[in-house]
Amino acid sequence: MTRDERVILMGQDLRANVFGAAAGALESFGPARVRDLPLAEAGSIGVAAGAAMAGLRPIVDLTVASFVFGAMDQFVSQLAKARYMFGGQATLPVVVRAALYYHGGTAGHHADRPYPMFMNVPGLKIILPSTAPDLLGLLKSAIRDDNPVLCFEDANLWGRKGRGPIPEAEDHLVPLGSAAVRQRGTDVTIIGIGLGCVLATDAARELAEDGISAEVIDPRTLVPMDWPTILESVGRTGRCVVVDPANRTCSAASEIAARVAEDCFGSLRGPVVRVTTDDTHVPFSPALEKQIYPTKDKVVAAVRRTLNEAE
Repeated sequence: MTRDERVILMGQDLRANVFGAAAGALESFGPARVRDLPLAEAGSIGVAAGAAMAGLRPIVDLTVASFVFGAMDQFVSQLAKARYMFGGQATLPVVVRAALYYHGGTAGHHADRPYPMFMNVPGLKIILPSTAPDLLGLLKSAIRDDNPVLCFEDANLWGRKGRGPIPEAEDHLVPLGSAAVRQRGTDVTIIGIGLGCVLATDAARELAEDGISAEVIDPRTLVPMDWPTILESVGRTGRCVVVDPANRTCSAASEIAARVAEDCFGSLRGPVVRVTTDDTHVPFSPALEKQIYPTKDKVVAAVRRTLNEAE
């Protein structure tokens, strides 16, 4: 916002910094650039789309990712399509931040992980970082992009120790469409999305104790996806496990698995295995909720499956 006066911040309770996402923003940039909006998600995204076409660069904080459903028509029919429908005469540099609040007893109305739905919508870019430096760098790249970008932030990673210090350099940018190789390996490629990357890394450490070398890839950006990095890794290891907190059917893991099966078929030495959330609504009971999500043990079991079935 200091760099570009066209950037404005919009959302619920931002001026009071209720959710901690706008500390000091009101004091630094004033009420004209920090806008509190009513609890009307469709109106928020519609206003942002119009503001963007008029020359501003809005950042909309929808807080909980489940709230995107209230604005689906604005996302799909307006935000994603306007640049195409107007023949490129309009740009929509809108960034939407939405937090994935699952794993905490928030139940069905607040614990969705809806990012795969938007992967099916042409015109939208999607980022899902797993570290603090990547969140900062990807957000800055998203704000400078002339296309709408949805930033899904896995709340399970907030405050997590060891996820990396915040870079102080003003020019710290992470380009959209660039995956990160978190760990090198030779026996299997594990692709982890959001919290799934942490589970993949933990599983890789456990597998290493048994002499299994796992390569861990963090896509960071789901659209555009860094296919060259993923396919090169799987082509080299011959095995692939995808860890995705979304529901199994039509998940990001499903798309990755399909692309790997198509492009790396000749290199595969075992089945491509998905570790995802069960196709069910999220129960309120913490004991039941824990049963439906990916875990480190499920990732380890998936790796052993693709190794064993190849023997």
